[in-house]
Amino acid sequence: MTYSIKEIFYTLQGEGAQAGMPAVFCRFAGCNLWTGRESDRTTAVCQFCDTDFVGTDGTLGGKFTDAESLANRIAAQWPAANTANRLTVLTGGEPLLQVDTALIDALHAQGFRVAVESNGTLPAPAGIDWLCISPKANAPWVQREGQELKVVWPQPGLDLDVLEAQTHFPHRFLQAMDGLNQHANIAHCIATCMERPQWRLSLQTHKLTGIR
Repeated sequence: MTYSIKEIFYTLQGEGAQAGMPAVFCRFAGCNLWTGRESDRTTAVCQFCDTDFVGTDGTLGGKFTDAESLANRIAAQWPAANTANRLTVLTGGEPLLQVDTALIDALHAQGFRVAVESNGTLPAPAGIDWLCISPKANAPWVQREGQELKVVWPQPGLDLDVLEAQTHFPHRFLQAMDGLNQHANIAHCIATCMERPQWRLSLQTHKLTGIR
């Protein structure tokens, strides 16, 4: 399989349960809920995405013809003196359009713990160590279990009661919708988490700190 990669870079995880952890991010090109073109945003299923996942022209992006070559490129970004704490985050776009067991196995062979951030519209292959699902309203939702549920909130069309009853995730987060109403949305997320202690607040610390 050929993997289309927008960018690969070493950073700190910015949000959710693993916030602050060093990780190599691998961003896959393409998504099934938006083309990534601004001209299509108003007709997309997901209209609030703030990520550039179009093409393969980002840092260390490109086409990788096999799992081993992509795993090698990811491994090359990790500090050479450390092999015990390797973490890679496979994100997008929608990574599960491309992530397969061959890539997961190749990354495990390099000593990585494999995390995936997905919209949940596709079933996840076996072997993922940390699966974070961020559902989008009006999109089909297939993957209803994993390690982390991260809901961009408020999001009309999603019901927290339903999410609690029909999913299985030990870690549940509300993350404020970005944009003009961000401050009000953060306040709403805080209030909701205090009313529903089974949810935790997720902040986009990479934006707050200015790291990539």
